[in-house]
Amino acid sequence: MGRKDPNQRGTAAVEFALLAPIFIAVLFAIVEFGLILYTKSMLAQATREGARYGVVYCTPRRTTAEIQAVVQKYLNQCNLTSGATVTVTGAGGASGSVLDVGVTYSYRFFVLPADMNRFLGGKLPTSISLNTDTRMIME
Repeated sequence: MGRKDPNQRGTAAVEFALLAPIFIAVLFAIVEFGLILYTKSMLAQATREGARYGVVYCTPRRTTAEIQAVVQKYLNQCNLTSGATVTVTGAGGASGSVLDVGVTYSYRFFVLPADMNRFLGGKLPTSISLNTDTRMIME
């Protein structure tokens, strides 16, 4: 092994200082992306719950308000209370008709855009719109 060059002292600290912010930003991006996927899956499950509630045969048929209440209840259990819009099409239809339940949710980023916008001059969005839709045939 060769001797260390005395002029190279502190290079590891400088390299760490340059790469640490990039590594931390990538780490937060991974976490944020995971939260977006979780939110999207909870929205999809909420629409499935509402659609299944609406298509099961009963007399009288379920109304739009009843189906929306089931979806909202599921969203509340997942703490997705603000920014969700529930749409129901075909409620109360005859057997064989299509029931469509959709949710549009405004997902607000937790970490990245707020912090990164300070450095990028406000070019990143602070929220994105997540949409999900479930169609089922009335029993």
